[in-house]
Amino acid sequence: MTALTLSTSSAATLRADAVVVGVAKGAKGPVVAAGAEAVDKAFGGKLAAVLETLGATGADGEVTKLPAASGLKAPVVLAVGLGEAPAKGDGYDSEALRRAAGAAARALSGSKKGAFALPVEDATAAAAVAEGALLGAYAYDKANSGNGTAAKDKKKNGNGPLAEVALLGGKPRDKAYKAAAERAAALAAEVNRARDLINTPSNVLDPASFAATVVAAAKEFGLKTEVLDEKALKKGGYGGILGVGQGSQAPPRLVRIAYTHPKAEKTLALVGKGITYDSGGISLKPAGHNETMKCDMSGAAAVFSAVITAAKLGLRVNLTGWLALAENMPSGSATRPGDVLSMYGGKTVEVLNTDAEGRLVLADAITRACEEKPDAIVDVATLTGAMVLALGTRTFGIMANDDAFRTTIHEIAEEAGEQSWPMPLPGDLRKSMDSPVADLANMGERMGGGLVAGLFLKEFIQDGITWAHLDIAGPAFNDSGPSGYTPKGGTGAAVRTLVRLAERTAAGDLG
Repeated sequence: MTALTLSTSSAATLRADAVVVGVAKGAKGPVVAAGAEAVDKAFGGKLAAVLETLGATGADGEVTKLPAASGLKAPVVLAVGLGEAPAKGDGYDSEALRRAAGAAARALSGSKKGAFALPVEDATAAAAVAEGALLGAYAYDKANSGNGTAAKDKKKNGNGPLAEVALLGGKPRDKAYKAAAERAAALAAEVNRARDLINTPSNVLDPASFAATVVAAAKEFGLKTEVLDEKALKKGGYGGILGVGQGSQAPPRLVRIAYTHPKAEKTLALVGKGITYDSGGISLKPAGHNETMKCDMSGAAAVFSAVITAAKLGLRVNLTGWLALAENMPSGSATRPGDVLSMYGGKTVEVLNTDAEGRLVLADAITRACEEKPDAIVDVATLTGAMVLALGTRTFGIMANDDAFRTTIHEIAEEAGEQSWPMPLPGDLRKSMDSPVADLANMGERMGGGLVAGLFLKEFIQDGITWAHLDIAGPAFNDSGPSGYTPKGGTGAAVRTLVRLAERTAAGDLG
């Protein structure tokens, strides 16, 4: 994990491999952002002109490196774009700072120390820069348990993540700045934990090893866990999880991890889809759709990391995570299209498509979570390709049985810096899941498939319990190149939203 320090040193005098400054798009060309005054002075007040000569425009995420001027201790100046310059008197929004800091941290891969002289007008801005830098510095290098040739070469050649972020303008003795830095460090560490899990190959991370990882972390942070193995699942009647996992040699698990606070007044239950590999089962995915299916446990990873973050921050809320873990594989023992599963709680489901498996494992876990009567349940899942078609690869959909709660989740996601969009649950689509042989089918109308999946899950929510469903199929895994603080591969989508939800709940501020 990249180290984070707050520093009151001048950008001109702090020793580092590079000093990071912000540059924005002005009306007449690039303008140097606040925080870089000492660096600009070393360039005779002409840093913006030099950057423009080098082709810099100040565009969002643009990175320009140049040799430092005489008088600077750092040998390199790295200018990162902040996008449009704000109106006079306004500051940069948090997300612009996060993205810029993340891009700079990625550009400093292999360096020991970066001095970040970005605009830090208050603790909120400091938190955004710290969070973006720590998330942007992420690099996954655990292939072959960290002992393979590629991992060794990466370390030997100095291509690992930036080792230290020195946040200039930070006030290490100020309580607000100190708290902001501590929160950013805890949150980034857990988002990166989720990313590591998502990036781990499926032959290394199966349901049992995922469960063992959760138990080990829970012991470290003093949290309670319960793991239901295949025998306990069968005894308890968890037909959804068992039905999905029965085609694999790696048996399924249901994991409960709980953080409690003695002064908590509210309890949240988080439910995560944890398909450690999704082949589609008997309804096999076509070629070209299997290669990244190790990411189908991203929801469970987000839930796990959010609970750990709450424990690290000591939030005054009770937070219970349910991880529904299974591997969906085709074999002689696999569930067939047309089979009927008896779910936990007694409902029966006709399986029309074994590739619609996430809703089956979630239904069991949601029903179990409802028994504890939480104040609200939020499930997180890479659930449908339909949601990707609807919202693209950077935005997750939000559905809920309460419009006000859905709106609140959307607002919270925006606060956290995650793109999301409220989606409806049209009642007329429910009829398409009617089955002649079961209470309902796991498939309905093809058009609006993401909404149908949400309606399926709603069937398992007990009356009186507020619920929201986050379909993170788009942003959970980044197949394209990295940008801002988002790496290629697992992104840790929804962790920040869940943590912010827990914080707002602890503060009694859910709107």
